[in-house]
Amino acid sequence: MTVIAATAIAVSLFVAFQVADELLGSELRDNAENQLRADALFLATYAERPGPARIQLPPYPGSGRLVRVIGPDGSTRTPAGQPALPPASEQARRVAQGASADLMESKDGDEDGYHIYTRRTGDGAIQVARVADDSPVNQFGFGLLVIGLFCVAGGALVGRAVARTGLAPIDRLTAAAVRVARTRELDADIPDEGGGEIRRLVQAINDMLAALRDSRQAQRLLAEDAAHELKTPLTSLRLNIELLVRLDRRGTLDTALPAESRSRLLDDLGAQVAELSLLAAELTDLARGDVSDESTETLDLADVVVAAAAQARSRRPDLEVALDVTSVWVSGRPAALQRAALNLVDNAGKWSPADQPVEVRLRAEGTSAVLEVDDAGPGIDAADVPRVFDRFYRADSARALPGSGLGLSIVQRVVQAHGGRVTVARSGRGGALLRVVLPIPSARLTAAP
Repeated sequence: MTVIAATAIAVSLFVAFQVADELLGSELRDNAENQLRADALFLATYAERPGPARIQLPPYPGSGRLVRVIGPDGSTRTPAGQPALPPASEQARRVAQGASADLMESKDGDEDGYHIYTRRTGDGAIQVARVADDSPVNQFGFGLLVIGLFCVAGGALVGRAVARTGLAPIDRLTAAAVRVARTRELDADIPDEGGGEIRRLVQAINDMLAALRDSRQAQRLLAEDAAHELKTPLTSLRLNIELLVRLDRRGTLDTALPAESRSRLLDDLGAQVAELSLLAAELTDLARGDVSDESTETLDLADVVVAAAAQARSRRPDLEVALDVTSVWVSGRPAALQRAALNLVDNAGKWSPADQPVEVRLRAEGTSAVLEVDDAGPGIDAADVPRVFDRFYRADSARALPGSGLGLSIVQRVVQAHGGRVTVARSGRGGALLRVVLPIPSARLTAAP
């Protein structure tokens, strides 16, 4: 910024000097020419009666104007002691011969330049000349140069001071960002100072740090919750395996555990492994957040819901799902939406009595696609409703049922990532009613009949 300020001032002064030099030079030339015309008119009036050939020319006073008389034959006379002028030009001789009334010329002599004015009078012409004096222009240019140098230096100093003052918040912001990167401490906000773009930049970075703090806190809580949830099944699995290994080493496996007990123990091990596999898969899905390689596309949500219901039936052959779906097109990730729908059906299947189906309804309401899944179970207690979508949260009545406590949390994350919302209420059959609302793309609304 210092260099830019100094360069801008220097360029401005150069342009101003060129313009002022041209104006001053033009003004001086006009004044000199006007003075020459006035002197020539006076001398022409003085020489009118005797004629140029007989006019008496007084000696040169040593300074001031220069005079020369040109006869009709081209001969010239000058006052005694006067410096020699450049030879009369052909145009000046024609004026003396009557070809034109006057002539203004600029000529270079042996040492100086001259402004020469020729005026016809009688049978000849009078020439008046002055030395072209460029000293005022040169003095003006030198003064302007000195002033310009001071202005450039002053502008550079002022520009440096302004730049340092204006960029001080950026320096402090950079130092704070380096400190955060070095210490990995995200708790301290960067002071909100400066104005305009700098203030918005500081606020944006503070918002980014707040988001990073929230993300780190969420990761820490997820790790703590996962460790807590994994502790019980891992402990049970380890104890059962240790029991089998100890009895096998003693050679008393067949006698200490009857076939029925051994079969029940193996079933428990299989169930625990399946529960751990499900928990690991859901933890992985939840930890990924919104990061996914799956691309977004326009799809029929009815196909997704039907596929999720079929997958739920394949997991639990005794589960009955009653579908009432209509074609509704949305924009989203097919696998993520199918996972959310599957979790909703699985959750409802845990609560529905064997003789009551899980009802799944899909329809369009205005600019939204509405998916409802309800069961005929006992419903969700009012105290549990605020926490039903929390990770690992399981109501007291659900602790004996299989599951990880992550299903509805994954549903909420997927729905929010697609710009929708999910709510829970009591269904008309007394059970839980989970309602998902997703936006329909405006292009589909325009194309709808």
